[in-house]
Amino acid sequence: MMLTLAGLNHAASADFCAAVGETFELAPWVAETVASKRPFATVTALHEAMMGVVRAAPRERQLEFLRGHPDLAGKAARAGALTDDSRHEQASVGLDSLSEADFQRFHRLNDAYKAKFGFPFIVCVRRHTRDSILDQFERRLRHDAAGEFATALQEIFFITRLRMAAKVTGEGMPRVNGRLSTHVLDTHAGRPAVGIAIELYEFAGRQAHLIATTVTNADGRTDAPLIGGRPLPIGRYELQFAVGDHFRSRGIAQGDPPFLDIVPLRFSIAEPEGHYHVPLLCTPWSYSTYRGS
Repeated sequence: MMLTLAGLNHAASADFCAAVGETFELAPWVAETVASKRPFATVTALHEAMMGVVRAAPRERQLEFLRGHPDLAGKAARAGALTDDSRHEQASVGLDSLSEADFQRFHRLNDAYKAKFGFPFIVCVRRHTRDSILDQFERRLRHDAAGEFATALQEIFFITRLRMAAKVTGEGMPRVNGRLSTHVLDTHAGRPAVGIAIELYEFAGRQAHLIATTVTNADGRTDAPLIGGRPLPIGRYELQFAVGDHFRSRGIAQGDPPFLDIVPLRFSIAEPEGHYHVPLLCTPWSYSTYRGS
């Protein structure tokens, strides 16, 4: 059940803490500290105030807070000993269903990271694909201690911002969602391409996994974003457009088989809260694309 900002502003301190205390992993002291700072004008201001408490805490308390976070795909996850938020977040990118080889890889990385930095690897998994998480793991193991401490706190900012946006509604919601869209134009006919079948794939290593299918409408667009209502996971993707069927339905001679049948557009996403518009301009013999807006 969504909470309202107005309701939180007027709630008793104990009720306020009970409602939002779990937003920060195993750290009820964060909510207890900001309870006396109400009212907050926006949901963003509430989250920033809570994050400010973490950033202003003594170093030892910050370190204790970081150490309260679970390993990614660790033994606690397998044993079902995670908070509900952490369990759902890890499951959202398949970290609850890894092969034994992948589990052992995460286990080795977790151990190496904690041995170097003294706290678990923390990343906002909902902003990443599994490949991107592993890339982050490898890259961040090369950081120095001060840089990685700051990075961990920034990732907590992203994690808790998403949790807050999912829990509280009201004025000034934080920006947490991105959008992936497309638009297909038949430049041979000079009009939108209607009825183009589209498939969206996400890459894990060299394997592409189908994550969405749709068809263009009368405007050559899709009725809903290819990805929307959540962050765009950082990673590599491919859109496949069935342009051969479209031109065949128009009676255009293309050869048998057609010169262009399925047009693939491979691209990457680096901005989880951004808008990626990936249009296709096509004829029976050519196509082009760009990042639009």
